Amino acid sequence: MDHVDNADNMDNADNFEEFDVVVVGGGPAGSTMAALVAKKGHSVLVLEKESFPRYQIGESLLPSTIHGICRLTGAADELAKAGFPLKRGGTFRWGANPEPWTFSFSVSPKMAGPTSTAYQVERSKFDEILLNNARRVGAQVREECDVIDVVEDGDRVTGVRYTDSQGVERHAAAKFVVDASGNKSRLYKRAGGKREYSEFFRSLALFGYFEGGKRLPEPTRYNILCVAFESGWFWYIPLSDTLTSVGAVVRREMAEKIQGDPEKALQALIDECPKISDFLSPAKRVTEGQYGQIRVRKDYSYHNTTFWRPGMMLVGDAACFVDPVFSSGVHLATYSSMLAARSINSVLDGVVEENAAMQEFEARYRREYSVFYEFLVSFYEMHRDENSYFWQAKKVTKASRPELESFVDLVGGVSSGEAALTSADALAERMQSHSKEFSDAVDQMGGTTGGGWGNLVNSSVVREAMVEGSKVQMQALLGEDAEDETPLFEGGLIPSPDGLSWVHAPTE
Repeated sequence: MDHVDNADNMDNADNFEEFDVVVVGGGPAGSTMAALVAKKGHSVLVLEKESFPRYQIGESLLPSTIHGICRLTGAADELAKAGFPLKRGGTFRWGANPEPWTFSFSVSPKMAGPTSTAYQVERSKFDEILLNNARRVGAQVREECDVIDVVEDGDRVTGVRYTDSQGVERHAAAKFVVDASGNKSRLYKRAGGKREYSEFFRSLALFGYFEGGKRLPEPTRYNILCVAFESGWFWYIPLSDTLTSVGAVVRREMAEKIQGDPEKALQALIDECPKISDFLSPAKRVTEGQYGQIRVRKDYSYHNTTFWRPGMMLVGDAACFVDPVFSSGVHLATYSSMLAARSINSVLDGVVEENAAMQEFEARYRREYSVFYEFLVSFYEMHRDENSYFWQAKKVTKASRPELESFVDLVGGVSSGEAALTSADALAERMQSHSKEFSDAVDQMGGTTGGGWGNLVNSSVVREAMVEGSKVQMQALLGEDAEDETPLFEGGLIPSPDGLSWVHAPTE
């Protein structure tokens, strides 16, 4: 892919336009980014390669996405009308306890009342609502437009070259280019750095869709069901009264289990997991339409070593992704776009200098990613079936030192703004302590739907994973009435009262 310096005078009035921001990709990250910048009155162009609605995985959402970020963008009311199944929490057959245990969002004081639910969504419908909302609040959206490369002027990205729906090459100049084009991004390398894959979460997923599967009893009917078994774990997501998304996640070393005929491979994994086999006993696999294909995704836990350069930012899966057992994908995508939009808005409005705004974006984004990473490592560590190769391979104290050192760099490096962690051994010890605390809390829950939930909420890994989401929800609901925030990092920035920009913290 060849970049273009100063556009090489390739432009004429017909194929050259200027915008404040060009967003590459119209998924949740891109549409959130576009909406939050357009709401501040800045000109935004979204270039989406496909035509919506289109298929995507990642169907189980978190409350902070719905009641926080989608409230800020203006999409929450439209989502509420869409009839998506209401997700009140999650149900897991995981850990030492042989009985499934359930958590409910509503037991947490940080997500009480109407903000204690999320949705299970068909992404083709959800993503289209978000993209149409970006249009409604002022962004220009062009589908079937394939971005070829960025345009550079020295060290700065100044726009993109793309082909439109008619195959005509065009140039869109911009003060900022945001890559929101997902895990298959062709642009992320232009931000500098490289993509590093996690050894700990080096897994593969095999998934399909079924009609007529069983449901959990009320009030957990639409909970996500996650079930650990010898070869890995299953997700079971009810997308309607009859449609269910079903996927198996296995360690990469066990790739032979998903080779060959995907239909037979998926069925063999289902047969290996009694709980999922029982739930699917009356069901038939969907074989037509957008859900008719059995799909495979691999190597989907990674982070880029840098998230921005002058004039360019990476958000969502273009920047990083981590194992989906706790439905963090859409959360990290929309959360990162909110952070990036705040940075761009504050720079365009002349409130904050660009370097400070971009560093705030990257520091907060890396912190949130690292919290979920550590949370998930702790969650995997709590599984105590010593006969399972899959879980043995994931024991954090047996993970390779380079991976632990990489994680220390991620959460403790200069770019993150965090106090540096001293060593990989110290990190392993902390994770092991968190894992025991987490698993002990789950053991006390047994098969309850909330009785022992307080112990789980108060465990440090859960508490950390919840804190930023609850802040976003309060910001969206209360606006200027929300409590004043303090900087997350020494000398850092805080959100503006409307949640759309950064401002400097008041000095005493």
